[in-house]
Amino acid sequence: MVGGLKLAGLGVMLASLALAAIGGAPARAATADPAAAQIDAFDAALVETMKAGKSLGLSGRYKKLEPVVARTFDIPTMIAFAVGPTWAQIPAAQREALTGAFNRLTVASYAKNFDSFSGERFVVNPAVVTRGPDKLVQTQIIAPGQAPVAINYRMRLAGGAWKIIDVYYNGAISQLTTRRADFSATLASGGPTALIAHLNALVDKQMK
Repeated sequence: MVGGLKLAGLGVMLASLALAAIGGAPARAATADPAAAQIDAFDAALVETMKAGKSLGLSGRYKKLEPVVARTFDIPTMIAFAVGPTWAQIPAAQREALTGAFNRLTVASYAKNFDSFSGERFVVNPAVVTRGPDKLVQTQIIAPGQAPVAINYRMRLAGGAWKIIDVYYNGAISQLTTRRADFSATLASGGPTALIAHLNALVDKQMK
């Protein structure tokens, strides 16, 4: 493990990093673009949490990051995409439960995996790419003694703010596409009720 960043266990959920700090300080050169500025703000909060990780403990990190995730991620759009075309057919109460569970899973993943700080550097490319209604923020994570890891963020306006709607690990692996593949079998066998239980079980696993 390098500090609080378990690179070996990053997988898809760790691809949800928003990276814009150098030596633990936000890279303010990136803030000219509002989408990059959103990443800056998220990253500053993440680094602060990492530095206080041990004293906060797992539940403390969760509480600290919960409002940050709410400001930075468009969770309703993300879970709708991850579920796929059947989303519109799911009753409203179950859609709400799925959204809540997916939000808790996102927060728990950060709280679990970013538990301390030991010199990691986070860099955002200020040249944000516009693709239709979306923007792509390209970043790298640099940990001491390890090769940089590319993590890109697809962002879209939601409620007047640029929010993350997908993450690409190593620049190419879509978090939501991977999630859809994971969710599809559960939905096929047990429907929304089974998927809600599956998400809650993943949250419980992260919070141990």
